[in-house]
Amino acid sequence: MTISTFLKKTIFILFLLVFTIACKTDKKNQETAEDVVLWTPYNDSTEVAANAEHENGRMRYKLIQSKVLNKNDVFRPLYNEVTKFSEERYEQLKPLVLEQDITTIQGHISEGKFFYEELVLFYLKRIYKYELDNNTTLNTVIALNPKVLEEARSLAKSNKGLHPIYGMPILLKDNIGTQEMKTTAGAIALQNNTTNDAFIVNRLKENGALILGKVNLSEWAYFLCSGCPVGYSAVGGQTLNPYGRRVFETGGSSSGSGTSVAANYAVAAVGTETSGSILSPSSQNSVVGLKPTIGVLSRTGIVPISSTLDTPGPMTKNVVDNAILLSAMMGYDFADKASIKENRSGIYNSGERPIPLNELKLGVFKGLLENDSIYNANVTKLKESGAEIVEFTPPEVAMNGFLSILNIDMKTDLPDYLDSQVQDKDAVKITSIADAVEFNKQDSLVRIPYGQALFEGILTDSTTAEGLLEIKGTLENNGRLYFNEVMKKYDLDAILSINNYHAGYAAVAKYPALTIPMGYKDSGEPISLTFIGEQFSEGTLLRIGKSFEDLTKVRKMPLEYKE
Repeated sequence: MTISTFLKKTIFILFLLVFTIACKTDKKNQETAEDVVLWTPYNDSTEVAANAEHENGRMRYKLIQSKVLNKNDVFRPLYNEVTKFSEERYEQLKPLVLEQDITTIQGHISEGKFFYEELVLFYLKRIYKYELDNNTTLNTVIALNPKVLEEARSLAKSNKGLHPIYGMPILLKDNIGTQEMKTTAGAIALQNNTTNDAFIVNRLKENGALILGKVNLSEWAYFLCSGCPVGYSAVGGQTLNPYGRRVFETGGSSSGSGTSVAANYAVAAVGTETSGSILSPSSQNSVVGLKPTIGVLSRTGIVPISSTLDTPGPMTKNVVDNAILLSAMMGYDFADKASIKENRSGIYNSGERPIPLNELKLGVFKGLLENDSIYNANVTKLKESGAEIVEFTPPEVAMNGFLSILNIDMKTDLPDYLDSQVQDKDAVKITSIADAVEFNKQDSLVRIPYGQALFEGILTDSTTAEGLLEIKGTLENNGRLYFNEVMKKYDLDAILSINNYHAGYAAVAKYPALTIPMGYKDSGEPISLTFIGEQFSEGTLLRIGKSFEDLTKVRKMPLEYKE
């Protein structure tokens, strides 16, 4: 045997040896990912007992931990890749990403300080750290996109000329359809519901956004039980507030969207609102939330309550990001009868163009000035900074029939959704509200521990089509009168409210509302200032909101989620 032949054989044997070891290592890693126990269910009875006398009756929980969700199934698929992302690298990225706005993050990416894959890993690291620990979990992330890292790696390194949302990890409320994950609305009846992407998810993907995962919500968007905890769903369990787990409400129904943004689990999240479901959790979690005018964003592919009042909307840590996320979801949808065709492309940078405070004329509720010191203090700041303030008492208007809009719409809209959006009809057994009611009764302790009074109310509502049309017209007129009387008289730019206090009036008027952190109560509970404007005034509200945000700069991270 020549030396040359000997060397060739030796090299070949070494290659086989290395290849075999590599295959065994890959197999071992695969087995580790499949078999490793990342999370262990725990007995939540002590926590439930501790809340039994909570001053807020809705926080006297019956359970906290989901009875059906195994977090190992959620977190195993990406486990190996997340564990390879070192603590050292996480610490290096923290000042570059944590609490930073999209423009700043994109700037760091342009400079080559990190790229989109590491941005996703940064957020995943936080999610795994807090959500797999039963002492810190917010029961917020209930699904992860198994392809998100692969998608991040496929993105271009340069973001020049692209929409600012490009490469940004976004979380979706779990009533918004996306093909990578199930869409459950928090209900066991929809636990295996596979769908295509909702229209707004298509728009996000077209603009390069990364869908990171799904977050918990109040089941059926808080239109199931009456007086029950906000943020609870049979699928996800009880969502908790990062500013005070089991101390403060999360708000609802976009509870997971609010809590996940507050805890910096993603750049931003998408919520939905019928009446207060974006404004409430945004306020309770000290984030910026926008409920747009009906028609600005499509509802196709979203589990409905009411085609009259439903809308998705952006939930973010700041106004700049809110405008960017809003614009990334916009577009005309012929399948949604309320969708508008107008080109509103300039809205994405509205958060970077604040209106000078001395050019603003704002309406404030006399009753809130007298009864809420934080509201009063913020109005005073605006006034001292040059804004013209008009105090007013709104006219008394009737809201009779509001519940019937939700009842009758959902009785029609849900079957339409189930017929048009559900891909596997064998996996989703219900076709109507009546089916859902009967399905839930089969295992009431697991499926409806707080009952289903609102679902049962849908079945007993006898409002006719003619009666419903009249209710809708009356309430729209009344809602607009509630705001317009003072807005028209004094040519106001916006009216200032608190949290979701006037969400019902804005809903029936079909007016947009933007809520922004304005402080914290002595207890530490967040509270927000809400700007309400006329139809299609989103750009103006965002510009006003940016001025207020720059003036006050009060948002702070939840203390237990800073690391």
